[in-house]
Amino acid sequence: MSDAAGRLVCTFSVQGFLLGVPVAEVQEVLRQPEATRVPRAAACVLGVVNLRGQIIAAIDLRARLGLPPRGGDGAPMTVVVHGGEGLTALVVDEIGDVIEVSGDLTPPPETLPPHLQELALGIHELEGGLLVLLDAQRAASVEGERRRGDLGGRVHGTKRPAERDQGRGATWSA
Repeated sequence: MSDAAGRLVCTFSVQGFLLGVPVAEVQEVLRQPEATRVPRAAACVLGVVNLRGQIIAAIDLRARLGLPPRGGDGAPMTVVVHGGEGLTALVVDEIGDVIEVSGDLTPPPETLPPHLQELALGIHELEGGLLVLLDAQRAASVEGERRRGDLGGRVHGTKRPAERDQGRGATWSA
C-alpha cells in the first residue's frame, strides 16, 4: 500500500469484526440486490445479481468467513469489488467509512477465526479497535469452498440416470 489511493480503505462490519478493502479495489457500495440462486454453487454464494446488465456473483461474507448466519436485524449491504475474474458482490452486515491507513500492517493474530486469517492482508490498529484489511481477490474466490447440495455426487432427492432408468435399457456411467 504505497500510493495514496492504496492507503484509502473502504470499511464494513461482519458480525462485529471491522473489515476493509482498499478503495482502489471497490467499484461501488449498494443495498443488497435480489440474487438468483445458482444450483450446486459454493455454500457462501448467495447467487448471481444483475448489476446494470452485468451478471456477477454475490458472496455472503459471513458464510465465506465461516461465521453463523445473520439475524433479521437490519438490511445487509453489498460492496462490489474487483475480484480475480471480474466483479464480485460481497454481502456484509453494515458499511463503515472510507479511512486513510498509514504505516505498516501487522500480521493477523492467531486469535482470528481461520477463514478470516486466510483472507487477511494484515491488521491496522485504530483508536477504537482493530481493522482487518482483506484481500478482495481471495475474498471473492470460492475455490475449494464446500458446495451447496454436495452429497457425494448426488443432488438431494434425485437418482442417477442409471438408477432412474433401470429396466428401460438406458445406460450411464459416472
